[in-house]
Amino acid sequence: MRESIFLECTQCGNRYYRTTKSGKALKKLELKKFCNKCSAHTPHKEKKK
Repeated sequence: MRESIFLECTQCGNRYYRTTKSGKALKKLELKKFCNKCSAHTPHKEKKK
């Protein structure tokens, strides 16, 4: 079953992106996304609801 997760900016802490991942995945998801508040591409880490 897929889990809903939020991606939180590591610099400012805002959550702009919501996605899903496999329930079997053990590692936390980390992607480089654009943050509107920082106006730059920053790493975003997985946070639960």
